[in-house]
Amino acid sequence: MNPGGGIRLTLAGSLLVLSGLAQIQNQPDDGQWIMAPKNHASTRYSTLNQINTENVRNLKPAFEFSTGTIRGNEAAPLVVNNTMYIVTPFPNFLYALDLTKPGAPMKWVYQPNPSPSAQGVACCDTVNRGAAYDKGRIYYNTLDVQTVAVDANTGKEVWRTKLGDINMGESITMAPIVAKGKVLVGNSGGEFGVRGWLAGLDADTGKIAWRAYATGPDKDVLIGPNFKPFYQKDRGTDLGVKTWPSEAWKIGGAAAWSWISYDPDLDLFYYGTSNPGPWNPEQRPGDNKWACTIFARRPETGEAVWAYQMTPHDLHDYDGINENILLDLTIGGSLRKVLAHPDRNGFLYLIDRQTGEVVSAEKFGYVNTIESVDVKTGELKYNPTKESGFKTVRDACPAPPGLKDWTPSSFSPRTGLIYLPHNNMCYEAQGTQANYIAGTPFVGMKVRMYAGPGGNRGILSAWDPVKAKTVWSINETFPVWSGTVVTAGDVVFYGTMDGWFKAVDARNGKSLWQFKVGSGIVGQPVTYKGPDGKQYVAILSGVGGWAGAAVSGGLNGVDGTGALGFLNATSDLGKYTTKGGMLYVFSLP
Repeated sequence: MNPGGGIRLTLAGSLLVLSGLAQIQNQPDDGQWIMAPKNHASTRYSTLNQINTENVRNLKPAFEFSTGTIRGNEAAPLVVNNTMYIVTPFPNFLYALDLTKPGAPMKWVYQPNPSPSAQGVACCDTVNRGAAYDKGRIYYNTLDVQTVAVDANTGKEVWRTKLGDINMGESITMAPIVAKGKVLVGNSGGEFGVRGWLAGLDADTGKIAWRAYATGPDKDVLIGPNFKPFYQKDRGTDLGVKTWPSEAWKIGGAAAWSWISYDPDLDLFYYGTSNPGPWNPEQRPGDNKWACTIFARRPETGEAVWAYQMTPHDLHDYDGINENILLDLTIGGSLRKVLAHPDRNGFLYLIDRQTGEVVSAEKFGYVNTIESVDVKTGELKYNPTKESGFKTVRDACPAPPGLKDWTPSSFSPRTGLIYLPHNNMCYEAQGTQANYIAGTPFVGMKVRMYAGPGGNRGILSAWDPVKAKTVWSINETFPVWSGTVVTAGDVVFYGTMDGWFKAVDARNGKSLWQFKVGSGIVGQPVTYKGPDGKQYVAILSGVGGWAGAAVSGGLNGVDGTGALGFLNATSDLGKYTTKGGMLYVFSLP
């Protein structure tokens, strides 16, 4: 131990310091998994090490459970007090499984009965990414823009709050977190002309304590005198109005449909906003704030403390919604409280989470649409030959899902590496006129995606955040649409869309084990300690989501523009997998 209380590990010439929040995340956990990202720092790291690089090859199925659904199963199971909780895609059932009994039989099921019409405004499948546990309750969202609190013991509804209107194109697919007594929730609908927001609900009552919009005047964005962006480009009054034409901000997207992290020491939570609407950039000249932006806010009030717009005037559907992993790293001889953000635009940003200053921003895969990010000004430089609009653009990389979509990465304090599931796809597109009609698609772009350089459509990479470079990578046939989890046993788990659940060595990427499941994997693996003291690993299979729409939606591959252009890239997926949701749990003999 060093005098400051940090743990020093020398890793491949880089010094990683674990102190404060990061050190807490490195302490032995209780073997539970109480929120989708594992912890508020979103590390998706478990200190369990019973399963390790030497014995993981002996993993065997422990039990299975059918979710009874045929759409994309993207959720992370929760494990709390010897009970596993699973949220399904629409109709958003919440199952509780008893881990103390053989086969983990169902204890109860909560059925929220969301409006069937909500399925019509889910741009990219009727998915749900999971729940959060806090003080005896399970909190999660339904597709029809409601948040529910359920008693974790009985399955009885405690409260239910309606947050939006499906008739305006709104939906919710994200997993909430709970911080300082507030349930934090954001909306989806960037392809339907919604106005993006993130809200804080009182965890005891469900009452909406505050709502922060991402577009519009400062009073609506909850920007006040304490708002201090690091970069000049993000400073000014009412930029959420002035950087849009006329009143386009009212239907400008910038939803908050993905991950949230929280630093209790700084009392700040972090999240990203999505693409502006419509996709066709010629219909919305200007920077389009605050789309494609990371916000830092106070959980009790929603007040914005800083913001950084990564991709002004988004040209390629590069949402900023991906996870923000909170780390304390020594960089250039100084300890920095940073967040690591692998963005859809193809750059992995290290950002000082106290101030919003970009420490580094480097490409983590093949990118030709953007040339560079200037860390001194925060500006990115587009490649002018790949700009989209009413003209045709070809061989632009990465394609609109970005180099990495919502699929969450993980970080190991043992290796100092981030494990990134991502894509390798390019696209061609031509802009069209998008006309706004409430609750209908508002895109304005005909897109066809296809495999990037090398022909593989997916990659799992290990990234050194201090050196800002890839350490090793694994090519996959299809986009890697699964999350990752890494353990103190130095094992990384992830799944593939053709139905393989895999374990690889966290230090070198060596394949250690794989198991063929019944349907492609687009879910998030977790690991936990069972009541018998054994370590288990769990994953939901069930192909779907945007990447798997060809199978889960039964789409005809002849039309390459289907599924917003994804169909052209994955029309062969049906040769490798079929649809159907199933939980698989594994353990050592």
